[in-house]
Amino acid sequence: MGNRYLEGGFAPLQEEFTLTDLQVTGTIPEHLDGRYLRNGPNPVGDLDPELYHWFRGDGMVHGLRLRDGRAEWYRNRWVRGPKTSAALGEQPRAGAAVTGGEGANTSVIGVAGRTVAIVEGGGPAYELTEELDTVGVCDFDGTLTGGYTAHPKRDPATGELHAVSYSFLRGNRVQYSVIGVDGRARRTVDIEVGGSPMMHDFSLTENHVVFYDLPVTFDAKVAAEMSVPRRLRLPVRLMLSAMVGRVRVPTPPTPSSGAPVRDRRMPYSWNPKYPARIGVMPRTGGAADVRWFDIEPCYVFHPMNAYEEDGVIVLDVVRYDTMFEQGHRGPSGRAALDRWEVDLNAGKVRESRLDDRPQEFPRVDERLVGRPHRYGYAPSVGRDLESGASLYKHDLRTGNTAERSFGVGKGLGEFVFEPSSPDAAEDDGVLMGFVHDAATDRSELAILDAGTLETVASIALPHRVPTGFHGNWIPSN
Repeated sequence: MGNRYLEGGFAPLQEEFTLTDLQVTGTIPEHLDGRYLRNGPNPVGDLDPELYHWFRGDGMVHGLRLRDGRAEWYRNRWVRGPKTSAALGEQPRAGAAVTGGEGANTSVIGVAGRTVAIVEGGGPAYELTEELDTVGVCDFDGTLTGGYTAHPKRDPATGELHAVSYSFLRGNRVQYSVIGVDGRARRTVDIEVGGSPMMHDFSLTENHVVFYDLPVTFDAKVAAEMSVPRRLRLPVRLMLSAMVGRVRVPTPPTPSSGAPVRDRRMPYSWNPKYPARIGVMPRTGGAADVRWFDIEPCYVFHPMNAYEEDGVIVLDVVRYDTMFEQGHRGPSGRAALDRWEVDLNAGKVRESRLDDRPQEFPRVDERLVGRPHRYGYAPSVGRDLESGASLYKHDLRTGNTAERSFGVGKGLGEFVFEPSSPDAAEDDGVLMGFVHDAATDRSELAILDAGTLETVASIALPHRVPTGFHGNWIPSN
């Protein structure tokens, strides 16, 4: 049986490229001096399609270096986690032999002059060179252990990175952390949650941290099947179920020679018995200061943004009715853009629908993270997060949405906003993202005018960039 996450636009590349003779159509804006980087799953080695989940592919970072109106290079490089290195026939990188498996596959950021590939679920971050080769595990100069997250938020006022990290090994706790502009963690706070949820993202406002404690949780049955021989699965499953949500778990089950080779299923599933709720904590507070608010069962991978207004925390999120039901190999459920208003004085949450069309990977002007925003951008998606052909631009002030269609057979990834200058207006800049053409099986980096959604420039590649996750524009300065 096939696996759609190994076919078509999802199909992994088999090699790494360094390209310098790139075809550019249009004019690359002069203010773009830096690298557009995007991370995503690109499994290497033998695969059993029945045992592969899209989220478990080896990380591969794709990057284009732009400067002086030119596209200087394109590179794609696997992030060398220990299992990735072994599959490539290489020695593991520094620190990788004892932490993690596949290389970080979810996003890539700039931190204190470093390029860092990141992932969630307790996996380590990896430092990369300017040219995207793996240096080794990044633990922020030894100040943060137990893995990081795929979705830190940079406070535009301070430049600090705020994050919420989760892992099965943390039991019933998630960790809020603040990394300073020096690249070192200056604060961590452990927050108790209802069990062991997959807390993919969080929200940040000027004064608060928002936690999404939602009903996708650690699946002890799948974890036991992945880790131990059949005869031991029931006792291991019972042991894991008893420990999650009660105590910290010091080590995962030891893999056995009877386990499948590189079983890449996802040990998190939809849990209809787990209550859905939102937690709000003052940024200067601690675990005892978290207030919890019940909401209707749902799941959120990605909030668009959050801000405070007259005692109300406004959360714009992509909401799913359900997620990761049994037998899944990737996302499931239907996505739509919703607004949640957490009324701190009334102690309740008001939920409303902003846009009913399926969409994902929402982004805003990063200078407005945690502040009131007018515009948000999100590509359309199809069945199980299959790439759609349109980019939506939401005007949250007027309620109108502009749509840019790229045509039949095109698939869009996440688009990132970069202003034309540091003090430019919110909508004055460009949007950058990969577009895949199914007919030619090739991709391009599209650079759009954020105001009109018209193409400013496109940079053609001679191959596809597989459908992936997140990226960022990392300026040279």
